[in-house]
Amino acid sequence: MTVPNLTLHDGTSIPQLGFGVFQVPPEETAATVRTAFEVGYRHIDTAQMYQNEEGVGTAIKDSGLDRGDLYITTKLNNGFHRPDDARRSLEKSLSRLGLDQVDLFLIHWPLPTQYDGDFVSTWETLAALQAEGRTRSIGVSNFQPDHLDEIVSKTGVVPVVNQVEVHPFFANEAVRAANARHGVLTEAWSPIAQGKVHDDDVMGEIAALVGRSPAQVALRWHLQRGDIVFPKSMHRERMQQNFELFDFELSHEQMASVSALDLGEAGRMGPNPDEFDWIPA
Repeated sequence: MTVPNLTLHDGTSIPQLGFGVFQVPPEETAATVRTAFEVGYRHIDTAQMYQNEEGVGTAIKDSGLDRGDLYITTKLNNGFHRPDDARRSLEKSLSRLGLDQVDLFLIHWPLPTQYDGDFVSTWETLAALQAEGRTRSIGVSNFQPDHLDEIVSKTGVVPVVNQVEVHPFFANEAVRAANARHGVLTEAWSPIAQGKVHDDDVMGEIAALVGRSPAQVALRWHLQRGDIVFPKSMHRERMQQNFELFDFELSHEQMASVSALDLGEAGRMGPNPDEFDWIPA
């Protein structure tokens, strides 16, 4: 099954479906990612704060796959926003991953109440790292519309993606609209609402009609809206199900029914980026 590639505004492309390793224990990451590769995933999404980049690197090395066939994303630790720290942190990530270059490096959180509210200099550092060839593309994660507007207006450098919480119960449409306005693609984290789609009657009814699971319905909804997703599972059967998304479609009415589940801010499950200020010890 072929995963579509989406073109980013910097001329590179990204697989629309990937595999996420958030909360995969470091000691289990290599085996988990190896299984994901066996299923067919080639896009891996990790982060410095996940503390499992080394396991991803081991799986890459063991896979025997051509580097050009892989798409590897990592993200900046909240404690490393200062320019020199950001630069050093990427070098350490590259070492842990066993790579000379990542495909995509993201600011993980804007942290507007930290670092005197300065995430612009951090963004400028990522742009410099891209110019030096340490990362092919650069983007952001959890940026609100005003955060996005600020870095673009002050630097002229537009992220290729903004990775944010999106799922049927929190469609995050204001951020998706801001992304679209800037030509930024939306990456959806927590795409199946931490499994809550399985408990929803509407999702269950649609799943029964199309002969799929509620998770597959949710993931297909994301894909048909043009977003990038990277579901995470440590079980091969679920990995396989999450990969089988390109041989069915949701009707216009089914898409609308899923979209109607949006609860707005009440549906948010993760931290609010305007308030989130956690820096690891």
